[in-house]
Amino acid sequence: MLYHKVNFLKAERFRRLTGVRRGTFRKIVAILTAAQEARHWHGGRKSKLCIEDITLMALMYLRENRTYFHIAQTYGLSDSACWTTIRWVEDTLIKSRVFRLPGKKALLTDGAEFEVVMIDAAETPIERPKKTAPALFRKEKAPHAEVAGRC
Repeated sequence: MLYHKVNFLKAERFRRLTGVRRGTFRKIVAILTAAQEARHWHGGRKSKLCIEDITLMALMYLRENRTYFHIAQTYGLSDSACWTTIRWVEDTLIKSRVFRLPGKKALLTDGAEFEVVMIDAAETPIERPKKTAPALFRKEKAPHAEVAGRC
């Protein structure tokens, strides 16, 4: 999922794919661009991916819970480069403090109004076959043992 393919989607499909609106995406890109310029102002190797692709990579990890291996294969990186990049995005956004939640004291004030959404997250047991003693201790015979006995 590269940015030049995602950029042409309609607003609803973009939000459905990435999990954020275009305005929020642009804010994230602006923060990361400023951080990358500050990081590389004295030189250094340029990133293989543009900031938009880096942002999409981090959103893919956060939204879809994909493994670093799968994300790295999508973008043509190594697992460690993918981990480093996503970690940098997370740390940069945390340090920017733009997307932070209000603190505990702000939540306890009387004037605050919040919309609450309830989600039923009931756990259901996984049905697994019962393991019996014969199934646990059954051993397979080696194929070479049968051939050796015939000669």
